[in-house]
Amino acid sequence: MSNTFGDIFKITVFGDSHGKAIGCIVDGCIAGLEIDESFIQKELARRSAGNDFFSSARKEPDKFEILSGILDGKTTGGAIAFTIPNTNIKSEDYLNLDTLFRPSHADFTYFAKYGTTVSAGKLQASARIFAAVVLAGAIAKQMLQKFGISVYAFVDQIGPVSLGKSYKQIDAAAIELSPVRCPDKETSDKMLLELKNIKKNNDSVGGKICGVISGCEPGLGDPIFQKLQAKLAHAMFSINAVKGFEYGSGFNAAGMVGSQHNDIFAIKKNKLTTLTNNSGGIQGGITNGEDIYFNVAFKPAPSIAQVQKTVDRQAKPIEFIAKGRHDVCFVPRAVPIVEAMAALVVADAYLKHLSYAE
Repeated sequence: MSNTFGDIFKITVFGDSHGKAIGCIVDGCIAGLEIDESFIQKELARRSAGNDFFSSARKEPDKFEILSGILDGKTTGGAIAFTIPNTNIKSEDYLNLDTLFRPSHADFTYFAKYGTTVSAGKLQASARIFAAVVLAGAIAKQMLQKFGISVYAFVDQIGPVSLGKSYKQIDAAAIELSPVRCPDKETSDKMLLELKNIKKNNDSVGGKICGVISGCEPGLGDPIFQKLQAKLAHAMFSINAVKGFEYGSGFNAAGMVGSQHNDIFAIKKNKLTTLTNNSGGIQGGITNGEDIYFNVAFKPAPSIAQVQKTVDRQAKPIEFIAKGRHDVCFVPRAVPIVEAMAALVVADAYLKHLSYAE
């Protein structure tokens, strides 16, 4: 069950990082939706590694094959199945890693749960699996676009370097112009300098991504245990290396008083709106029509080219260096993953909303 996400717009991922292929089945997508496969390929390219000095050198073409659910460029209403071949596997890089438990990796926990005898990085613990999620998210994005809903994200922080601006103060068109997907040129340059210093020291660094969902009508989401922000949190915490999630005013709300935090309702251009948006577009677990904005915090990549202490699979203390192809910072590559997971949540919520209306 942990391979499946969603209730109506539902995905099930499969495959291993070092297997023949990864893939996904998307169920519940509306019929007759025009699918732009070139858009899907562009989304996969955004997640791809090997394009810069701070990401893994594992370069995969990610040429996907759709097996079912799309005919003559349109969805049929049936399950959409696709695969993405793994073509650049270097399992030899993991030979020494198969014999030990890497710090802050899933090697030990996979062993404890499944009895896994190889590094979890060869299996589902790898972020490689999320290439399939990005493809599924690209389908969800195209469905949401039909209903006037957009999803985008950008890098707000890498290490100590922070953008320090609201999403309303940035130009979303500038996101993809930056190697680190930060829409501010000056901040982007500072982030790149920070990454060069981190790489020079054979270390890694984390960061923060801001996500924005616009165009949601009021009424998406459900109260109690199916709140939209809870579904978003679930989605974001399903992404590798995520350590924190907040939406709207987030943790800043803890230092505010009610008169500061309350979003006052008003009528503008014959539409009910709020003068502020500390609620982050969600009240009582249900959208109120305002923008949904949220932050996702990522830890540093745990694989670093420094001598580290750990234990081997016989519980003997050893020292090792993580060899192979690893990210100095995977936050920029996680931007399309954050977008994909958010799109999947909203697509699911929107279809539920339509079913209530009927």
